[in-house]
This record gives sequence, structure tokens and C-alpha cells, in this order.
Amino acid sequence: MAIITIDGPAGAGKSTISQMLARRLNYLYLDTGAMYRAVALQVLKERIDPGDEKALERLCKEIVISFAEDSRGQRILCQGEDVTEKIREPEVGWVASTVSMKRPVREAMVALQRKIGERGGLVAEGRDTGTVVFPRAEAKFFLDADPRERALRRFRELKAKGKEARQEEVEEDVRKRDDQDSSRDLAPLKPAEDVHRIDSTGLTPEEVVERMLDVLRRSLP
Repeated sequence: MAIITIDGPAGAGKSTISQMLARRLNYLYLDTGAMYRAVALQVLKERIDPGDEKALERLCKEIVISFAEDSRGQRILCQGEDVTEKIREPEVGWVASTVSMKRPVREAMVALQRKIGERGGLVAEGRDTGTVVFPRAEAKFFLDADPRERALRRFRELKAKGKEARQEEVEEDVRKRDDQDSSRDLAPLKPAEDVHRIDSTGLTPEEVVERMLDVLRRSLP
């Protein structure tokens, strides 16, 4: 069974699309970004300096991250606690973007991600799944969208969850996150050379998934 990677910037629709595609293929879904967010949440809980690589290395040796399924879909557990909602807080996202640039965190999470993907049959989404984590994946996608549309999607998501947000601030955050993720030295956000690029601007999730399935029908046995 194949490994399929879906990379792209914040708000491009990676999570929704990846979960839909995994269900269509009966594959396992792996949200690599959620793993970094789980580390970030633990960093906040333990009041660790996100720039302290020794403390981060210690944390990564102790932290236990796993996934589970229930009636609500996939859940992420950290130290045995369901943190699925907590890791989506804006503060956690900013810390995740910082700690994911630190080598001890990156190495620990990539090792865990590769272990999960050993059996294949996986749809992995994130920012470097096709370039670093699974460079030999059978199919790679890079999902993008206009920054304003990505910001609007994130804004609507926050409002739906009852979070206070201003659209202008969300758009600014999206652009800052893009700059930080694409300019970092360690595993920057960029398309793999053998990637299939899809612009989701103006497309429904169903339309994006159908485009991916068309590619997979042509490229996979």
C-alpha cells in the first residue's frame, strides 16, 4: 500500500482534504502538524523556553503522542490526555511553529512519523512530509490557495468554534506563518520536485479530492 503526502501552507485545507482522501482510500490519516502542536502544548504546560534545545530534547524523550478514533473522528493524545481541541489554540500554533524549527523536536517527530508509516497505506499531511519525512512516497501533493482565502477559511473556523477573531488579524497571522515556515533553515515549507501542485482557491473539498484521485488513478498501480 502506498504512502501519499499532502503538504502546504496554513489554511490551504490540508486536514480536511487529507482526511477525506484517507477515507476514500481506506488509508490511515497522519496529521504531522498536530504532533508538533502537541509538543508545543506540553512546552506551554511545563513552561519550557521554546528556544531551549536541551529542555526540548528532554521533553521529546519523555513525551508520548498517539492517535485514536471515536465517533468524532481522529483524536490526538498527549501523555494520555485528549488534546485535540487544545492544540488548535492560536498560542499553541505559534509555539509549534517555533519548536518545529528545533532539531531535537524535528528529529524525534520525524522518527515517530516514519515508524507510523512503515506499513504504508498512509495519507500524511504537513509541511515537509514529501520533502523530508517520506521523500520516497509514491504520490506527493502540494496544496495551496490564495492567502486571503486561506485567512477567510481560518477566520470562519475560529468563529464556528466561538472564538473571538478579526479577519484582518487572521490574515496577518497567516502571512507571518507563511514567511516563518518557508524561510526556516531546518525543513522549510517548499514543494517537492516530484509533487503534484493543486490550487484549492475557489474549489470545494470534494473537487480537490477528485483531482487527487484522478492523479492517483494515473500514477499508482
